[in-house]
Amino acid sequence: MSKKKVAVIFGGRSVEHEVSVITGIQVIENIDKNKYDVVPVYVSKSGDWYTGEELLDIKNYKDINNLLSKSKKAFLSPVPSIKALIVIPEKKGFFKKDVEYIPIDVIFPAFHGAHGEDGTMQGLFELADIPYVGSGVTGSAVGMDKIIMKDIFKANGLPIVNYIWFTRDEYEKNKDSIVQKIESQIGYPSFVKPANLGSSIGIGKAKNTEDLLNAIEVATKYDRRIIVEKAVENCIEINCSVIGFDNDFISSVCEQPISIEEFLSFDDKYMRGSSSKGMKSTVRKIPAPISEEKTKEIKDLSIDAFRMLDCSGVARIDFLVEKDSMKVYVNEINTIPGSISFYLWEPCGIKFKELIDKLIEIAIKRHDEYNKNIYTFDTALLAKASAGAITGGKVNK
Repeated sequence: MSKKKVAVIFGGRSVEHEVSVITGIQVIENIDKNKYDVVPVYVSKSGDWYTGEELLDIKNYKDINNLLSKSKKAFLSPVPSIKALIVIPEKKGFFKKDVEYIPIDVIFPAFHGAHGEDGTMQGLFELADIPYVGSGVTGSAVGMDKIIMKDIFKANGLPIVNYIWFTRDEYEKNKDSIVQKIESQIGYPSFVKPANLGSSIGIGKAKNTEDLLNAIEVATKYDRRIIVEKAVENCIEINCSVIGFDNDFISSVCEQPISIEEFLSFDDKYMRGSSSKGMKSTVRKIPAPISEEKTKEIKDLSIDAFRMLDCSGVARIDFLVEKDSMKVYVNEINTIPGSISFYLWEPCGIKFKELIDKLIEIAIKRHDEYNKNIYTFDTALLAKASAGAITGGKVNK
């Protein structure tokens, strides 16, 4: 049986670019080489795509310019009949090499944040008609947008904290009224977040008006839509991962990440241990020191959130739990979690290599299921139009 060719794509136009590179290399290092041939695809911060053997070694990323000079520019065609990575030929002297096509069987996106985890890349993969790991366009886009995500959770009865949102333009035009609305409806302490961002980048905690103004100033640098949430005081964070598709889901062991600041910051997540280990470097307690009853509640809520957004593949759902009452709030979902949450599956008996294998299997199953849909409809409309039977009429759609 021939090995499947898997394109692992990472990097991208995102403030989480470096985290994505680490996740991508982790997937490459742990994928079963007896079953898959890896095609590394690095997307630069400017959005250019590259491929080549040099991209396989994390040590080469210390000098990006040198790395890219040894790599080949490439792109993925959206045309379904191609299903290949197209390597752009180099011009040398009077001769120009032929275009190289690298057939791709499955795509493994390892992006975090904008232009990769938010449904944009998933749209390209759908057009190309190539199976890909993770959630589809809808799950990815809704999971990335904290405002729409919480609106859906709220409408479906999941426990969430109070929040309000506004746009950058609204804030610039009505600063005083928006601050007054936040102070009257949310109060302090509160968290100010860009609607579409991860890894705790751009997030600020406000304990008074001065903090609030500063936090909004920072958040509006990263997004045009801002969400302000009521802070849960004296709480712990609990995370749980889910894998699956359609109606077949399983949840992982729960973890309690440990923060040295007032909330789990970018440094807590990636900088306190080995920076090459991604989310694995976070200080955490596994399993989380909570009761069996509370663990079951969080695992059930994780599957509810995953299914509610039509997610597939793997996701990590983050919770806030009040220490005194043990009341649980769903905080957010990460549809491409750092390090694909392998450290939450190993205690369940699923090794990193096996997790990657499962996610590729789900990607193919999901692709096959979608291809059961009918995407064409035979009609005589154009023949009728070309014969002049339809002239100047209104097309009702």
